[in-house]
Amino acid sequence: MLLAIDCGNTNTVFSIWDGERFIATWRTSTEWQRTADQYYVWLSTLMHFQKIDVNITEVIVSSTVPRVVFNLRVFADRYFNTRPIVVGKDGCVLPVDVRVDEGTAVGPDRLVNTVAGYNLYGGDLIVVDFGTATTFDVVDTDGAYIGGVIAPGVNLSLEALHQAAAALPHVDITKPQNVIGTNTVACMQSGVFWGYIGLIKEICARIKAEHGRDMKVISTGGLAPLFQQAEALFDEFNDDLTMHGLVVINEHNRKNI
Repeated sequence: MLLAIDCGNTNTVFSIWDGERFIATWRTSTEWQRTADQYYVWLSTLMHFQKIDVNITEVIVSSTVPRVVFNLRVFADRYFNTRPIVVGKDGCVLPVDVRVDEGTAVGPDRLVNTVAGYNLYGGDLIVVDFGTATTFDVVDTDGAYIGGVIAPGVNLSLEALHQAAAALPHVDITKPQNVIGTNTVACMQSGVFWGYIGLIKEICARIKAEHGRDMKVISTGGLAPLFQQAEALFDEFNDDLTMHGLVVINEHNRKNI
């Protein structure tokens, strides 16, 4: 029984994999101060509430916030008597190559998305992940991670606009009825929505031209379906892409220990 943990800059997701499917998934805010004991109290309470009684024997962690890794290691060791696999750290073997400039540290979330994308869809991919940042990960024909693009996340852009301009309110991202806004909120929503449509289309087009091959575009993250409403930007949407990648990496490491 595997506990997969994906710790992002904003949220941390815990999922339990029973060997065939995810039987439960929970989300909490990412807080580096949270202790191992606090993680366990939170998780065990949710498991009890949903009447999930399982014996977790393996733990795998992907974290873009280095400061939380120590407490997650303690959490896995203390409460499940297991040493977790931590993506990007010593002891974790990836089933794909990473071909970037020497000395470059690639975010573990991007490596996990690469593994998942290649496992599900094959090579020559662009994986677009709508998180705190909007990332574009390029997967080569053989599944290797060969680089990508990092842009500000949608909500981050909206928040920066609100904080930097005193007269502009905080707004939620949605598809506007018209491109030309007739009030402040509509103008902001149009700028962000259609601006990101243009960003996605242009970056993907330039990646494909530079890569020199036909490529599939796979999206993940909560806002991907919103942008797909406007235009056919993506070939596939997979909200569980990161968690699937963690399962694949865990299986690969278990077979190669």
